[in-house]
Amino acid sequence: MLSPDTAPAYHAGVTEAIGTFNNDYLWAWVLIPLLIAVSLYFTIASGFVQFRMIPAMFGVITDKAETAPDGKKAVSSLQAFMISAAARIGTGNIIGVSIAIALGGPGAVFWMWAMALLVGSASFVESTLAQLYKVRASSGYRGGPAYYMERGLGKRWVGVLFAVVLILTFPMVFNAVQSNTISGAVANSAETAGLGSGLWLSLLVGAAVVVATALVIFGGVRRIAQTAQALIPFFAALYILMGLAIAVMNFERIPEVFALILGHAFGIREFAAAGLGTVIVQGVRRGMFSNEAGLGSAPNAAATASVSHPVKQGLVQTMGVFFDTFVVCSVTAFIVLLGTTEPVGGELQGDLAQHAVMESLGPWSLHLMTLIILLVAFTSVLGNYYYGEANIQYLSSRKNVLLGYKTVFLVATFLGALGSIDLVWTLADTTMGLMALVNLLAITPLAGVAFRLLKDYNEQRSQGLEPVFTRDRMPELTGVECWEPDNKAEQEKTVH
Repeated sequence: MLSPDTAPAYHAGVTEAIGTFNNDYLWAWVLIPLLIAVSLYFTIASGFVQFRMIPAMFGVITDKAETAPDGKKAVSSLQAFMISAAARIGTGNIIGVSIAIALGGPGAVFWMWAMALLVGSASFVESTLAQLYKVRASSGYRGGPAYYMERGLGKRWVGVLFAVVLILTFPMVFNAVQSNTISGAVANSAETAGLGSGLWLSLLVGAAVVVATALVIFGGVRRIAQTAQALIPFFAALYILMGLAIAVMNFERIPEVFALILGHAFGIREFAAAGLGTVIVQGVRRGMFSNEAGLGSAPNAAATASVSHPVKQGLVQTMGVFFDTFVVCSVTAFIVLLGTTEPVGGELQGDLAQHAVMESLGPWSLHLMTLIILLVAFTSVLGNYYYGEANIQYLSSRKNVLLGYKTVFLVATFLGALGSIDLVWTLADTTMGLMALVNLLAITPLAGVAFRLLKDYNEQRSQGLEPVFTRDRMPELTGVECWEPDNKAEQEKTVH
């Protein structure tokens, strides 16, 4: 057994070993080259869908949902977007960006932006495929990569592998990141207010998060969607307004921050110190943790939407990548770079954004930042839960299995509040990388199907029709359960 004296050294050794594997092998030499190559192929083959179809993205998010088999409304396009946003707009946007800047420097922000522009095409492909190969559920639909791996590729074992890795990644490791972040943010506020902190506070925070989470997840996917729809616009607006206030207060320094980001992205100092690779790896890795494009997580939410054409939700999820990176992540980057004199190195790392806000607005703002982080991380916990549920149901339809999953999920939520932040984030990088690898290798051979769906969608729009897909439009496709050719009357609708 580990003694109290040896445990910290052991955890540090494990963290360093896993981190070396992440930086030197998995990300630098496998995932980043694969992600760039696959996203370039998707971008060119789709005719630059992530740029060309931006106006259409805003038009389809307001589509109304149909009635589900249980007589209630199915999840709408907007609600499906909110479920994925609940997981996307989380600690990756605040803590992840802070860590990227602390470890990779300001230049990491540029690589987040650059990769978001490119990987938007991967988000379109994976979410469109998830819609096509979704299956029916009592509350409407469910699906995701595991489903298109089995139904599109005809390889159930790949779907099972992905489902298992996702369950380890989101409900377990990522979930620990969220509850750990909540615990750390509350501890910072408590110490600033003179209330003290310690194990007792972590136990209290962990228990509170578990109770709040249980009240939502036992209400099913609709309650998750409704909670996310209520909370996300509130905290996103609050966070953006706070960032704008800091930007206005430091208006004259904004050009300096842009120069800092661009200079460090291609700077001589990074080349001379052989550190450019670290800058790129940190930017891409934290960007993927935040916007999840190509990761295979958002398609689980995309599949729940009730829409008339698979492409619609592909477009909505692509818009989510841009909003996540260019709005929320950029707010964090500017908060950190405007409010911190030496953001690179040091011991703050994940706490950089909180301290930068306090430096800019005063001690009171730390408590506001704690509230935002609490809400951001809590909605991520809900999104992470649903991703796991969709894949648990793929593996087994037995109710006691789902109940067991909920129990384990709540335990992981509680334990995450007590864990080591370095070890938790390092494990998250590893499991996320493995999950992305499986998904990217699966969607590449299926991408042609998504491009044909995009062509069908645009052809209908060019004819002045509201795009409606039915599986008889592509009768050669196998494994498609939904999309029966019984609603062609909707073709009479005109495009809004």
